[in-house]
Amino acid sequence: MDLAATKKDIQSEMINRIVTREEWLTARREHLVKEKELTRQLDQLRVERRALPWVKVDKNYVFDGLNGKQTLSDLFQGRSQLIVQHFMFSPSWKEGCVGCSFGADHSDIARKHFENRDVSFVAVSRAQMNQIEKFRKRMGWEFLWVSSYDNDFNYDYNVSFREEEREGGKVYYNFTEIDSSEEELPGISVFYKNEKGEIFHTYSTYARGMEMLVSTFMFMDLTPKGRNEHGPDGTQVDWIRHHDKYANGQNNNLLGKAVDASLDSGCGCGIGE
Repeated sequence: MDLAATKKDIQSEMINRIVTREEWLTARREHLVKEKELTRQLDQLRVERRALPWVKVDKNYVFDGLNGKQTLSDLFQGRSQLIVQHFMFSPSWKEGCVGCSFGADHSDIARKHFENRDVSFVAVSRAQMNQIEKFRKRMGWEFLWVSSYDNDFNYDYNVSFREEEREGGKVYYNFTEIDSSEEELPGISVFYKNEKGEIFHTYSTYARGMEMLVSTFMFMDLTPKGRNEHGPDGTQVDWIRHHDKYANGQNNNLLGKAVDASLDSGCGCGIGE
């Protein structure tokens, strides 16, 4: 099935049966059975995720931070668990990735809750700190954000790709080789630090695996038009903007029509499943 084409057909026609309240309740209850089944499956998946094996991190990663050098251990900020957003921001870009910025809008609020439950958050990009700090201030974010410009962190976690890797049009991403010549791609990685100070890589997710962290999608999924995406492949990049660009008129997309998706950031967030 061509999922993108199916979504476009549904969105363009928007034809639904009009029924009585009693008929609606019957249909809704039938659908609820499937929703509850999925909820139980997700509960089990989360149990299995927490039971995955870990890998000890032996490499000494040192990042550039706003207040100087910081090790991976420093990024835990006194907590035992760390979520890293692999934020797409190349040293050659004028601004951070649109899709990664969309995700960061959500995590900056969420972290104010989970940081009180022994979980720290940090964004890591290859851009240099002067670029990062300028963009962070523009977007109004408060989370910790560091540069991996001088280390291999992004390359080791398969979210940045050297020129020689991209020459053949394929890169290793999302645990497999994919067709791409992108310089940067998005991801989330999770780490644990024990009482001895040893650090372990426990989990990573990429591409659509990060949707579970974006509540905007979850809200829109409840509506008749869903995510209302009209990009080349039915993807997000036709409507999502940096949050400070929605109000200037030219990027408003109230009717769900495709708009110019040209970006200074070379965003590749729509890649993959």
